[in-house]
Amino acid sequence: MKRSDLEHVIRAAGAIADDREIVVIGSQSVLGSFPEASGLLVRSIEADVYPRNHPERTDLVDGAIGEGSAFHELFGYYAQGVDAQAATLPAGWRDRLIPVNNANTNGITGLCLEIHDLAISKYVAGREKDREFTRELAKRRLTSAPTLLKRLERTGLSKELHAVVKARIKRDFAP
Repeated sequence: MKRSDLEHVIRAAGAIADDREIVVIGSQSVLGSFPEASGLLVRSIEADVYPRNHPERTDLVDGAIGEGSAFHELFGYYAQGVDAQAATLPAGWRDRLIPVNNANTNGITGLCLEIHDLAISKYVAGREKDREFTRELAKRRLTSAPTLLKRLERTGLSKELHAVVKARIKRDFAP
């Protein structure tokens, strides 16, 4: 997915949900902080989104422009309507959202996760594709270990999962 594709999804989701703010919580929120991101970071063809002011309309978005929709077939990418709690995020994440609003979003503001908040959610999820994503962020120096470790402390995890995530972070930044 390219930044212009994400902007299109934001515009369409906002129109469908009749909401001026669309939260992007999946991997493609990387395009909020890094519009020129490439390669492994933007390989997904889906944007995980929900209408900020009308989360009850998430299913409308998913049905209209989700996987297998005419939108997906026509453009080759789609919106995945998700619940606001779909990702495990550090306290304060809403205060750090990165706005995406330009002519291509037609007055709809996309609110993308700040890169360290996004990375924490991926470290917690821990699937292989998430691990590849966080390794790539670290390799490109788009995230920093000190910031990630601070955010980890503000993420409500069990003691066991906290230890696992901390080890994942340290492994990604090992010399």
